[in-house]
Amino acid sequence: MSAKIILVTGANGGLGVHLTKALLEAGHTVIGLARRIQSSDFDHPHFTALPASLDSLDAAKKAVETILTRFGKLDALVHTVGGFAGGQTVADTDDTTFQRMLEVNLTSAFHILRAVIPPMRKAQSGRIIAIGSRAVEDPGPTVGAYSASKAALVSLVRTVARENKDAGITANVILPGTIDTAVNRKAMAGADMSQWVQPEGIASLIVWLTGETANDVTGAVIPVYGRGL
Repeated sequence: MSAKIILVTGANGGLGVHLTKALLEAGHTVIGLARRIQSSDFDHPHFTALPASLDSLDAAKKAVETILTRFGKLDALVHTVGGFAGGQTVADTDDTTFQRMLEVNLTSAFHILRAVIPPMRKAQSGRIIAIGSRAVEDPGPTVGAYSASKAALVSLVRTVARENKDAGITANVILPGTIDTAVNRKAMAGADMSQWVQPEGIASLIVWLTGETANDVTGAVIPVYGRGL
């Protein structure tokens, strides 16, 4: 596998940490974007920290321009930024919660996609991978805002796949079940964690999706449910 320049959003998050390490171990150069991140978070010569937010298109474009100026290209985007809020029925969900889920899970992706697609089209190649949720295909009660925002993300990425297949760009979404992270363990201490998805497995899948052997995989929605199937 040839080394690539890969942008990972949410690189120091629960999944992002495992993913960033896996990509570095595979020989890639990783730019880790997060609101608060520093180079010491990953002790590796091919890691670059990029403190930034994706709350506006201008911020996303500035981040991508920084990458292009330093590295000359951007081969892949892995968008792991996301958030969860639940606990109320759709009828009881307030506007603030609904908008927050849209902003974190959909609008952030919209901004970074708009920033990375033009240089990828210019290069006539690129890999885009986003993290959705099992809730897209199996929505449950009291998580309506979250499920809707992740479903919209899937639609957005699949549209990107169709719009850019002529430019050699692939775009796919992974739908994990509950991921075994420290945050989830704390939030759901009484859950059966043996059924949870291991982040290393998702990271391995993403490493493969960034490579040449995944050229024919685009517009895919890939379930990763683990033993909870």
